[in-house]
Amino acid sequence: MEGREEDVRVGANKYGERQPIGTAAQAQDVKDYTEPPPAPLFEPGELSSWSFYRAGIAEFVATFLFLYITVLTVMGVAKSPTKCSTVGIQGIAWAFGGMIFALVYCTAGISGGHINPAVTFGLLLARKLSLTRAVFYMLMQCLGAICGAAVVKAFQKGQYEMLGGGANTVSTGYAKGSGLGAEIVGTFVLVYTVFSATDAKRNARDSHVPILAPLPIGFAVFLVHLATIPITGTGINPARSLGAALIYNKDQAWDDHWIFWVGPFIGAALASLYHQIVIRAIPFKSK
Repeated sequence: MEGREEDVRVGANKYGERQPIGTAAQAQDVKDYTEPPPAPLFEPGELSSWSFYRAGIAEFVATFLFLYITVLTVMGVAKSPTKCSTVGIQGIAWAFGGMIFALVYCTAGISGGHINPAVTFGLLLARKLSLTRAVFYMLMQCLGAICGAAVVKAFQKGQYEMLGGGANTVSTGYAKGSGLGAEIVGTFVLVYTVFSATDAKRNARDSHVPILAPLPIGFAVFLVHLATIPITGTGINPARSLGAALIYNKDQAWDDHWIFWVGPFIGAALASLYHQIVIRAIPFKSK
């Protein structure tokens, strides 16, 4: 009987634990950790800092490379009359996920490795960066995506226009609501993974568990592409969708384009709220 009571005492959050779990575990001094203050909405001093512009350039180059590689991969699959002779949907998913893994690894120490306006928006809502920096990042990401798609078109204009230029559209047989839902859930998975993989407090608490943040982020992108390529071609990145649509510039690329902005921004907002309020319990004080 005493053993059973001990199990209950250890396992229930409302009693003192022998080995704390959840928010109680976060409070333990595995490593010293102090919650940083929220980033200000406007930080004029950033505009005179070279690191601010260097970070924006890193976002531009990363998104440029991301579009260049992924659009070429999509076109290669679309060009073949039979998917058996190409990398297929799995190869496209690996191209997107692999590029995100590589580019986040390369740029995380400079800009944070967002490479996606939806990720930037989610981090802005969590007050991880200023509004000034968020707007600058989004602008550079969109410009990088446009340039990346433009270079692909410049190399092979005829093929680019014939094969759709990697532009996102809602596939035949799916309603607009289905496409919007796929973008919301897909972006939620991505942004939630970003928050979890880069959570400084979690890293301090679980310092004995080595984690390479770009790996789960890239893998999340891979899995979401496997699930949603048949529905929307997988956007979950407004800059990627804008760059391909603008350079391709056909009616079908613009008909449902709003879905690839509204969906990712809703998904990012939900992931941000879930992580900050439920997972981290930021609005509540742990006793």
